[in-house]
Amino acid sequence: MEVKASEVKKLRDKTGAGMLDCKKALIEASGDFAQAEKKLKELGLAAAAKRSHKATKNGIVTTLITEKKAGIIELYCETDFVARNKDFIDLADKLLKDVVEQGISSPEDPSLTDQMNNLISKIKENMGIRRFETFELGEHDYATTYIHGNGEIGVLVKFHADKPEVFQDEQVRSLTFDCALHAAFHNPPYLDAAQVDKAYISEQEDIFRKQVEALGKPANVIDNIVKGKIQKHLSEVCFLQQPFVKDDKRKVEQVLSDLGKEKGASITLTDFRYYKVGEEE
Repeated sequence: MEVKASEVKKLRDKTGAGMLDCKKALIEASGDFAQAEKKLKELGLAAAAKRSHKATKNGIVTTLITEKKAGIIELYCETDFVARNKDFIDLADKLLKDVVEQGISSPEDPSLTDQMNNLISKIKENMGIRRFETFELGEHDYATTYIHGNGEIGVLVKFHADKPEVFQDEQVRSLTFDCALHAAFHNPPYLDAAQVDKAYISEQEDIFRKQVEALGKPANVIDNIVKGKIQKHLSEVCFLQQPFVKDDKRKVEQVLSDLGKEKGASITLTDFRYYKVGEEE
């Protein structure tokens, strides 16, 4: 069967596999994109799935942390020139401040759209809120943030401690910032293994099993190899199980645990958000 060149390119962009391999996979899957993607994974030709893909617009990501709440927002525009405009940057900060302080839950809220329309009439370029989210911060919580470059990537990370005074320690604060830096660098799709969808794990097991069966090993050996591959995969896609960006001999959760013990407190990373300008979720 014939497959569209656009579908081949789309599959290549998503998987990182070669054009010919993508075309062959689509033909064998009778044009079914999901099946073709799975086929490439089984053959070991596809890169590990990422939560973000192709950037489609310009804009900025900004964050805000207050005593009881933290937030992150992405404001998009048409050109890089406007993305660097002071009025546009100030608007992103103002919109997020309103979201956090007023508890606004929808990007379509009139108080937000009115402010954007005012700037649109001045700059003569379309813009809008792609998304925003907020974290509630209790007395035992702490949040930190990292903005990369000129706001192309923004990260917000939330922590919890049984002794909140530990967050006044400079060493602890430095580690929380490094965790945000880690997220910006690695863009983990999940916080931990508990967040990973069971259907996704099942699909990965199926893919790994097909890869291993070609080795001709006994069934029990295949089971153990597949189990090991799943654990390795989870350590690649789960924030807490990833090797820490500044000490790859220890996982993120171990680094937090070790410093917590040193400071006489239990410190956990409970949530995070990673935004990249224009990413397709």
